[in-house]
Amino acid sequence: MKRIVLLVLACAVAPLAAADLYKYVDKDGKTVYTDQPPPDAVAKPVSGTNSSAPAAKTFVEKDKELQKGRDKVAADAKKADDKAKQAEERDAACRDATSMAKMYEEGGRIMKANAQGEREYLTDEEIEAERVKARRAMDEACKK
Repeated sequence: MKRIVLLVLACAVAPLAAADLYKYVDKDGKTVYTDQPPPDAVAKPVSGTNSSAPAAKTFVEKDKELQKGRDKVAADAKKADDKAKQAEERDAACRDATSMAKMYEEGGRIMKANAQGEREYLTDEEIEAERVKARRAMDEACKK
């Protein structure tokens, strides 16, 4: 029973909330607000909300904005991960090139496999050529 009474009251009050509001200045110079236009004065209709305030965003619009923020954070994280991975790969390439250059600079007897799979020792000229090539590769891989 109480629910029915509350429902009837809510239905009765709803038209009042949606009623038009009028603003006019009376003959004494006072500003008057009323729900009915005056018969003898020029009244301006006034909306119930402030027209300069932005319209409230719907939940869908808010969700889209939040999703844009999430996507931006994910993209930034992916970029940071990619940069870290590239830096790690550059460091590994630099370490490898440095170790090869060091091997050729320390000298000693260096072997390689020929086409038949047999071991051959490098000559001094071949070692020097490989040393120059390794130094160039190291400089390229380790430049910042």
